[in-house]
Formats: sequence, C-alpha cells, structure tokens
Amino acid sequence: MHAVAVALVGLIAVEHVYILVVEMFLWQTAYGRKAFALTPEKAATTVEMAKNQGLYNGFLAAGLIYGLVAPNPVVALHFQLFFSGCVAVAGIYGGVTVFKKIFFLQGVPGLAALAAVLLSAR
Repeated sequence: MHAVAVALVGLIAVEHVYILVVEMFLWQTAYGRKAFALTPEKAATTVEMAKNQGLYNGFLAAGLIYGLVAPNPVVALHFQLFFSGCVAVAGIYGGVTVFKKIFFLQGVPGLAALAAVLLSAR
C-alpha cells in the first residue's frame, strides 16, 4: 500500500504543478481559456486572481513533494496527510462552488491519496 500512497501523492503533486502553470502563465491563452471555460474578456479580468490561485496550488505541490522526500518518516507522513487533506477539501469545495469536474479532477485524487496514506501508515 505504501507504493500506491507514494504514487497518488506524487500524482497530485504533479497535477498541482500543472495547475500552477496554467493559472499563472497560460490563463489568457487559448489553452488556459479552454481549460477553465473562459471567454477572452473573463480571462483578462481575472488574470491576477488566477495567478494568486496558481501560487496557492504551487504551495500544495511543494507540501506534497516535501512529504515524499522528507528524511524523517513521521514528518513525511504528516505532510502527506495534511496536504492530501487540503487538496481533497479544495477539490470538494471547488466542485460545489465552481465546476463539478473539479471534484473529480482534484477532490477524488486528493481523497484517494489521503486514504492510501492513512492505510499505508497502519
């Protein structure tokens, strides 16, 4: 189960680096607008907000990555639990308030990683 937990935590870390890139650097491009279903006008008026959101997604990724490489196994476990939980909560909230697909793209992987980490800690 440990390998599954590591794989899921790594996957959601990569996902959040990807979200950081789209929100901070690609928001107003055709790719970014399509990813978030934005008109060019909406993208232009929300670009600074998106950069801020991207930064927060980067913090999530950084915490998850540290949870994978921390030299102390107890610290690593705590980082993995905390940041997987944060991702799960953000995904659930985003799914309820923004787009339902956020629940499936962010919430479900966060919940899966959190469950795998908990099960591997037994």
